[in-house]
Amino acid sequence: MKIYKIYLKRLLDFLTALLILLVLAPVLIISILILVFKNKGKVFFFQERPGINQKPFNIIKLKTMTDKRDINGLLLPDIQRMTKAGSIMRKLSLDELPQLINVLKGEMSLVGPRPLLFKYISLYSPEQLRRHEVRPGMTGWAQINGRNSISWTKKFNLDVYYVDNLSFFLDIKILWMTFLKVVKSEGVNQTAERPMEAFNGNN
Repeated sequence: MKIYKIYLKRLLDFLTALLILLVLAPVLIISILILVFKNKGKVFFFQERPGINQKPFNIIKLKTMTDKRDINGLLLPDIQRMTKAGSIMRKLSLDELPQLINVLKGEMSLVGPRPLLFKYISLYSPEQLRRHEVRPGMTGWAQINGRNSISWTKKFNLDVYYVDNLSFFLDIKILWMTFLKVVKSEGVNQTAERPMEAFNGNN
């Protein structure tokens, strides 16, 4: 499977991401137009994340929350900043579509460990750091096996399992199960009501 991991996976990522973008272009354009009005022109959310070998890149998402702040200039809680349109987009995982651009650029893969925050790097064990041996993914083994309902330790164990067992058939299985979860709205994406718990190195 080394040929798939080194050469074919990247080729299939590029071709599939391009095809999905072309097919879903109308949906993406409509989503962008809605957010232009809802978020006063601020459509995209960019955040630096660690990629393969911890190389930094800017992940791209649709901006589903406003920048509303309290009287002290601090951002309001997520649930108060989430727009109705943004909530729907998250439920349908439409906010993740711009990451296909990250895939085209070679910064991400369709399947792989989800890219988290740089502040977590120093908290990982040597084994957990192995999740960065492959490109981060739009979806992954951990995402179809519990996501927010399992502990960080379990998530990272699943990520390392994926690194060690990466194959074409495993990727197809993950993509298919992700599709089913999106169709059924079964928690593929965290919500403002139940945000992802912060990792502190012990959970």
